[in-house]
Amino acid sequence: MLNQADKTLCHISIGTNQLTKATHFYDHVLPTLNIERVVEHEHAVAYGKGYPTFWLQVPFDKQKATIGNGSHIGFMATSKAMVDAFYQKALEQGGTCNGEPGPRPEYGEPYYGCFIIDLDGHRIEASFWDVEFQSK
Repeated sequence: MLNQADKTLCHISIGTNQLTKATHFYDHVLPTLNIERVVEHEHAVAYGKGYPTFWLQVPFDKQKATIGNGSHIGFMATSKAMVDAFYQKALEQGGTCNGEPGPRPEYGEPYYGCFIIDLDGHRIEASFWDVEFQSK
């Protein structure tokens, strides 16, 4: 059973102006992190691990979707290899590199991640926090 007391967020949604292309992108990229499509509606698709935590949708008000300057979405990886696979698959699907996979000591020595710009211009990240490294 899901322990909701251990969670910080319920879900996050981002807008798209090209739902079919964006869904194709995330259908290929998110499985590298064991995240799958769990819900599909006419104007929205949700991904997660058993329940929707990441929504991709046409804006409810039917206005053009825009990106948030200064915001990004970080997806959790459970290994450095997952970060690398996420990065490679995102590039294959038309994403743009915004930071290659690797450590970033300024985020803490256990951090390993990468940054991508998706097809709509949203900044996404996959990161692994090596807690075994942290406990040494």
